[in-house]
Amino acid sequence: MAQQDTKTQLLQAALAHVPFEGWTETTFKAAIEDSGMEASAARTACPRGAVDLAVAYHLAGDQVMLDHLAEANLSEFRFRDRIATAVRLRLEAVEDKELVRRGMALFALPHHAGEGAQLTWGTCDKIWTALGDSSNDINWYTKRATLSGVYGSTVLYWLGDDSAGHTASWDFLDRRIENVMQFETFKAKARENRLLSGLMAGPLAVLGRIKAPSDTQQAGMPGRWSGPK
Repeated sequence: MAQQDTKTQLLQAALAHVPFEGWTETTFKAAIEDSGMEASAARTACPRGAVDLAVAYHLAGDQVMLDHLAEANLSEFRFRDRIATAVRLRLEAVEDKELVRRGMALFALPHHAGEGAQLTWGTCDKIWTALGDSSNDINWYTKRATLSGVYGSTVLYWLGDDSAGHTASWDFLDRRIENVMQFETFKAKARENRLLSGLMAGPLAVLGRIKAPSDTQQAGMPGRWSGPK
């Protein structure tokens, strides 16, 4: 059995235990037992045990989102609504909120926090890429950083949302995107204001020296905005 198939099998077996035990060694051992797999094969596929399964679960949710985005007809949507739709599809890919809540507890630990941030960045990068982002300068970074903030705050709100159909979460998401749009408008006006543009010149010059991503890191849609449109 290929390692990826082994990991998938272990993940499916682990999901019933995560709400009670978290993404822990206890869950990993239970997944091995429930799947009837050899422990050595399980450890080979997941050297870090349940941590690797938590990562696999997040990436599987990303893939479900991408599959649904590929099927959706967003051509008539404003770009900001495409972003909102993508975030919504990502959250709707979750089978049980407790799986996410337990994952957030895991990736809040100091020794896993970096990987948690990387997973969130990766989700936002996939959204921008799927929607056709082609920026190759500082905007490549600012788009993903901005969306990471929107995505992270929406996840936190969604975890506590018990409204019908999560309508409160989608309203919150729309407001967060509107906040970003207002900030983008402020930046545009600031560039037109001689005093403000002078104050901003230093910080923007520093950001501009950050190396842009290589062509292999990008795909898609023209535009140089740094937030959802």
